[in-house]
Formats: sequence, C-alpha cells, structure tokens
Amino acid sequence: MSELGGETRDVDVGGLAVRCHVAGPEDASPVVLVHGAGPDAAGVSWKETFPALADSYRVIAPDLPGYGESDRVPPDATPTTDFYVGVFDTLLEELDLVDPALVGISKGGGIVLGYTLDSPDRVGQLVLVASFGLGDLVPGGRKTAVMVKIPKLLEISWWAMQKSRKVTKASLENVALPENIDESFVDDIYREVRRPNSGDAYVRFARGEMHLSGPRTNYFGRLSELPVETLFVHGTDDPLIPLGVSERAANEVPVADLRTLEQCGHWVPRERPDAFLSRLETWLENSHSAT
Repeated sequence: MSELGGETRDVDVGGLAVRCHVAGPEDASPVVLVHGAGPDAAGVSWKETFPALADSYRVIAPDLPGYGESDRVPPDATPTTDFYVGVFDTLLEELDLVDPALVGISKGGGIVLGYTLDSPDRVGQLVLVASFGLGDLVPGGRKTAVMVKIPKLLEISWWAMQKSRKVTKASLENVALPENIDESFVDDIYREVRRPNSGDAYVRFARGEMHLSGPRTNYFGRLSELPVETLFVHGTDDPLIPLGVSERAANEVPVADLRTLEQCGHWVPRERPDAFLSRLETWLENSHSAT
C-alpha cells in the first residue's frame, strides 16, 4: 500500500529500482506526477494531488532515483537534469503509457520538459509547476550558486535538518510561505530528510547544475518548438523562481496557458492544494476534450 493511498510498483530502470505510486482506473487517461529536488519525493509534493486525480485518471508518481523509496544514484553517475531525463525515458517505456499528461514541479518540471522536447510524439499534455529549466536564472539567485560551491555547506545544512524538526521547518520557510506550512507538511519533509542517504542526490544535482554563470539546464531557446499543449502554474510569491520566468516561457510556447496562485510560494501543490488541483483538473479536462 502506497503512502499516497494507491499501490506501489518497483520498476527496473537500468539496474535501478524506481518506486512508483500508482492509483486510478487502469483504462483511464494516464497522468504522471514528477516531484522536485531538495527534501522532496512523490509523497511530499503530490500528497493531496495524487489521491484526488485518481478518481478520474490513472495516476503514476515515481520517486526519482536518490529520493523517497527508490535506489540511490550510483556514485559514478552525475545526477543532472540530463541524467534524470534518461531515467524518465526508460521508465515511461517500461510503464508502457500512451500519450500521458506529464506534470512536473521545479526540478521535475525541467525533467518532463526535457523529455517532451526530445520525444513530443509520446506526450499528451504538459504541465510545468514553478519549473526549473526555463531560463538563465539559478533558483534562489546568485546566493544559491555561491552556497553550492562552498565545501560541505550543503551537507552541514542537511545534517542540521536531520537533527532538528525546528531547523527543518525553518528551512522550509525559505521555500514556502510560512502561513501555508502546516504540521503535516513539516512532518513529510522531516521524514524525507531522515531517510538513509537522504540529501546525496540533491547535493550532487545542485553542484552539477547551479553555477555563477547560470544553470546548466536552460531550455528557453527550444520552447518555440514545443508542439504539446502546455500549462504553466506559478505562485505569485515564489522566492526561488520568480513568476516572470513562467510568464516569459509561456509566451514562447505555441499553445500555452498560465495560471497563477496568489499568496503562494514555490511549493504550489502543498501550499495551495485545492486551488492547484482545481486549475489542473479544469485544464486537463479542457485539453483532453480538445484533442
């Protein structure tokens, strides 16, 4: 039984076991939910979204390698966006999904965007939530780029969260608006940071992707070639990726909608779950009816 309320399935992806949470009617349209970086996992970002969508869709939410209950990233691999796009490509082949809607938040947005640009004929719809990979701005700005280069700083920060729920909550307040953080949200983050090898994939991802010159991954120049209907969702008070990043990207995509959520930071589906779900379901229904 999945912590999200469905079933779990471990999928072999190049020798790595990727834990997938699955629910909903087997013959329903598939929706794949991809979480972000940091202390995230399927059971964090999609805790509210997954069971709600499962009433009408076949919902799959993987724990990316290095997160949740999936295998860790091998020591000889560099967990950049390109690495995860490759993992995702194999994962979708193994799951044998037909024209799925792909929904990604933050790093997960960059992953599903990269996959869609490479394989647009295998994707039905695309939803990018406060997505990474849309421009030349490092999430969190220059401060983040400097921090990831300081030896052991990220490891010490992660260790401090593991030792203290209060530190975990304080760290979460740098990403989400404090008024949107309930005890359940903190509990879920605290659970993830205390898993074995927790933080390893994120630290290696951050050091591989975040540079003073900008992020390693920037798909902005390719957005005009994206032939898939795309929904952008963004909180108006996102402290990591400004709303303007999604606004600018949406203007480049041939068929795109942008939905904003007031009084919302970066972690949209956990900070404003009802509003996010309403916008997502409405768009999926209208998008499907148009195809």
